[in-house]
Parts: sequence; structure tokens; C-alpha cells
Amino acid sequence: MKLHDLKPAPGSKKAKRRVGRGIAAGQGKTAGRGTKGQKARAGGKIPAWFEGGQTPLHQRIPKLRGFKNLFKVQYEVVNLGDIARLVELGELEGGDMPVTKPSKKGAAPITVNQEILRAAGLVRRLDRPMKILGGGELSTALFVVADAFSASAKAKIEAAGGTVSVLETPDAKRPALGIDADEDHAEPAMAQKADAVESVAEPVADARTTADAAPAKPASAEKAPKAKAPKAKAAASDAAADAPAAKASARKAKAPKPDKSA
Repeated sequence: MKLHDLKPAPGSKKAKRRVGRGIAAGQGKTAGRGTKGQKARAGGKIPAWFEGGQTPLHQRIPKLRGFKNLFKVQYEVVNLGDIARLVELGELEGGDMPVTKPSKKGAAPITVNQEILRAAGLVRRLDRPMKILGGGELSTALFVVADAFSASAKAKIEAAGGTVSVLETPDAKRPALGIDADEDHAEPAMAQKADAVESVAEPVADARTTADAAPAKPASAEKAPKAKAPKAKAAASDAAADAPAAKASARKAKAPKPDKSA
């Protein structure tokens, strides 16, 4: 196997189609473009949205006019007439709450909320707020809980002896349960922590100041070691000084005297 023997795999390389190279090549004369026309010319292209000259689709459809509010609230709407019809059919019944004691005035009013109306089939969705409208007539006392009421619906419910309860969404932060809402006690948590740290730091600072103000103890409490006279060293130095004189006297005693007779 040599370099000139290397070839691509059969079928992996396809030859380019050579148009306009004669009739025998299969793509001669018009080179696959047909006969005349806009598409047969060089650079003669037609846009994808072109419809042959008729009014295009994007011009036939009218424009969307008006304004779409992105912050509009979509309510699940229920009319009072539909609620009254359920009461007449007996699907909504009143009674005392399971936690409270039975009232002396009689049975408690019928409670109506979004979950009850969802079970009855008047409300389709629970993820949207519910609004009660005043369509129809009402003669039964109801305790209605909803996110919003129309003026006529509120007036008809109260005229029938019922009560209206609006589910409010807080617009601002509120203190947690068990914390006084007074301005004096509604301090931020960081301020309370800072006060606690200062209250702990004050006794420590006072102790330090008192320690600095206390008189220092006299230095006489610590006894300094007494200096002793070096007697042994003085005696040794005296003995060293007398040693040369003793050696000289010993030499004189050993030296022989000269003989005068000779």
C-alpha cells in the first residue's frame, strides 16, 4: 500500500453536476432552468412571500388595534342568580360551624366560597380570583367570601340579611403574628440586635475603665536578689599574684654557690 494507491470509499464522494456542457451530458442547452422566464435569468429570484402579484396575506389581514393591558386581573365571575338557584335546589345548605357553639338566633347563614362553588359546578378554575356580580335576585341570607364584589351584588347580599367578606391581598409588609404593631415596638430586627450588643458591651467597657483607673502596685513587693561579694575569686587572684615570687625564691635556693678556692 502506497500513497498513490489510497482512494475514497466507493459512493462516499459524489461528482459535482456540470450543467450546460452539451446534450450528451444530460443538462445541456437550458441547464435545467426551463425555457425563458424570470427564473431562467441570472439573479432572477422570487421572494417566498410573493403571491404572483395579488394582495399578499399580510396585507389582507387587518391590523390589531387597541391596547392590551398586561396587568389586567382575570376573574372567575359568578352571578347571584346562579347562587340562588343552587340554594333553591338544596345543593347549598346552611349550618353552624363545627368549632363554634350553635347560635340562639337560629341556623347560621349559608357559607359560599370559591371551593364550594367549584364543587357545585359554577366555577371552573381555582387559580383565578372570584368576583360576585349582582345579576339575578337573592332572598336567602348568605355568608359570601370572594376576592371582589360588584356594588349591586354587595347591596343585594346585605339586603337579604347576609354578610360579605373580601379576601384582601396585603400591599405592604406586615408584622408577624405575636408582634405588636405599634410604632414603638415595630423596630427592625437589626436595630434590636444592635441594642443587645451594646447592652452586653457596656459592662465590659466599664470593667476595663475601672481596671485602668486602679493604682498600680508598688515595685517593692518583688524582692530583688542581694549581691554577694566574690570572696573566693579575690583569694584566687591573690594566690595567683604570689605564685611568681615563690618560684623565684625556690630557684635561688637550689642554685649552687661558686667555689672560691678554684
